[in-house]
Amino acid sequence: MAFKSKIKWVALFVLTLSLGSLTVHLSLTKFSSMSLVQYSAKEALSHDFPYIGSPVGRNKRLWGAVRSLESLQPYANPRNLYPVPGKTSNGFIYAKIFGGFEKIRSSICDLVTISRLLNATLVIPEIQESTRSKGISSKFKSFSYLYDEEQFIASLKNDVNIIKSLPEHFKSARRSEFPTFKPKSSASPNYYVKEILPSLKKAKVIGLIIMDGGCLQPILPPILSEFQRLRCRVAFHTLQFRPEIQILGLRMVERLRAWGQPFLAYHPGLVRDTLAYHGCAELFQDVHTELIQYRREQMIKQGIVNDELSVESHIRRENGSCPLMPEEVGLLLRAMGYPSNTIIYVAGSQTFGGQRLLIPLRAMFANVVDRTSLCSKTELSDLVGPETPLPPDVFKMPNPKSEEQLKEEWNRAGPRPRPLPPPPDRPVYQHEKEGWYAWITENDKEPNPSPMDLRMQAHRLLWDALDYIVSVEADAFFPGFHSDGSRWPDFSGLVIGQRLYERASSRTYRPDRKKITELFNIIRDDMYHPKRNWILSAREHLNRSLSEEGLIRQSLLSKPTSFLSHPIPECSCRISSVEITKPIKGKDGRILFGGEPECPKWMQSARAEKARTDETEPAEDENDEPEQLEPDVISSLTSLIDHDEEWDPND
Repeated sequence: MAFKSKIKWVALFVLTLSLGSLTVHLSLTKFSSMSLVQYSAKEALSHDFPYIGSPVGRNKRLWGAVRSLESLQPYANPRNLYPVPGKTSNGFIYAKIFGGFEKIRSSICDLVTISRLLNATLVIPEIQESTRSKGISSKFKSFSYLYDEEQFIASLKNDVNIIKSLPEHFKSARRSEFPTFKPKSSASPNYYVKEILPSLKKAKVIGLIIMDGGCLQPILPPILSEFQRLRCRVAFHTLQFRPEIQILGLRMVERLRAWGQPFLAYHPGLVRDTLAYHGCAELFQDVHTELIQYRREQMIKQGIVNDELSVESHIRRENGSCPLMPEEVGLLLRAMGYPSNTIIYVAGSQTFGGQRLLIPLRAMFANVVDRTSLCSKTELSDLVGPETPLPPDVFKMPNPKSEEQLKEEWNRAGPRPRPLPPPPDRPVYQHEKEGWYAWITENDKEPNPSPMDLRMQAHRLLWDALDYIVSVEADAFFPGFHSDGSRWPDFSGLVIGQRLYERASSRTYRPDRKKITELFNIIRDDMYHPKRNWILSAREHLNRSLSEEGLIRQSLLSKPTSFLSHPIPECSCRISSVEITKPIKGKDGRILFGGEPECPKWMQSARAEKARTDETEPAEDENDEPEQLEPDVISSLTSLIDHDEEWDPND
């Protein structure tokens, strides 16, 4: 009897709680039914990190500096006799730069270096992606749409004479009378001295058309080391984004830091030209494979690719030529021990393949954000400036054929007896034809970009600039694809180079994609159930990519293509220490690492002062890891997938 009495009391207590909770729920609903709650990525992050703004101890194993590289410091000042340019020059150089953000940045650095080499006056180059004819705001000129003109001219006054436009007596005749050159992306200094300098002295004005992201060979002879340092000064000091871009970019970084946690920046590197150049079409599905193959066919006709049209993409992937997929990057980050609430900023103005490729990454990490998560539409539109409205791109179905046209086609058909005509096609729905890929189902040739397409290309320069600022300032950076012998400079390569220059010890991953592919082939049939030894192998490789070993490998692969991706040892110095790093040379005899001179005394003293400041801060245990960082944390994803009925592994 006593037992039954207790049960009644418990039931009555539970019923009372339920009624109370229901009353509260109904009362809240009464006041909130008129305005639905809108959730954003920032609000979701605040739920994950309730102590917003409070400093949280970071795990050094995941976010700490690389100690072996802490002695490297940025030092791009001239080391030898370096006279200021005189008032008289051999002539004027005006240039037109084609291509996206990465090609523009590399080309400008080369143009300044060439102007110094030829003792020429540089006219502010024209960025073709952002000209007025493509409908951008009339508030900006071509160059000033992305960069600060005044800063560019003032910062280089001791290196090169720069003017905003040609003198009036040259403007009218420049197109017809002055020679124009189209140098290759890796033209040697001798080419400019022997081929272009005589024309410059004779005509006083020459034009350069730059197509492939740079017009000077990346590795210059040791006698031209000062020109290499000039490249660093241009890329890392002179080329400042216009103030509106800098303010918004730094505001995005502040919003990420306001959550009280470090964040990682990730650039997928899934660009159509890169995928076509390396033959990675089969890694995609449906229309994207055809689009890549079409672009590859065009590259073969233009002589950019000297290879067959159809290649085994899986073999190219195993060679490390193709970008890592977002799913693979997510698994690698979990193998490193990054918890599921890690903030990941996805950079890149456009990811070929669409947002569906990021679904696995978002399933593993809840706090995946991009510029649209951090900026309002008003902030982004203000950055673009006032633009004249353009008519939207509306797809128009082809006109149906008349009965007479059908009869005429039937009469012109082949000899009788003829087979029955095919059944009528299924109706073509509007959503199947709209979009930038609609042409491939109707035509064999890609149509010219519409005015709206050209405007969006100009906008991507701004989005890439914002992503560049956030990626350089991030606590860690992981590239899905970075320069390793490709034809063009790439976004991740430039970010890696600037992070290496500004703070070599920053946590910048440089994975060997060939090695990563070998690791994934071991668990390809069961990627979400890796064993502990696989996790340890992946972790060991990524840790090596952070250190000297990763730097040296990166130098061998990327520096012959893009100097800005590996600006050491020319643009750095080393703080004196007990250990003296022995110079490491490549097969061609050039120094890859360790040949940096000792930093000047004023840098040494500043470094010592900073070290004393760091010693006063509370020490952190490098081995102190939170519970989420168990090495077999990836296996915990299985339960999430098993209980999600809507999960489709082929999505």
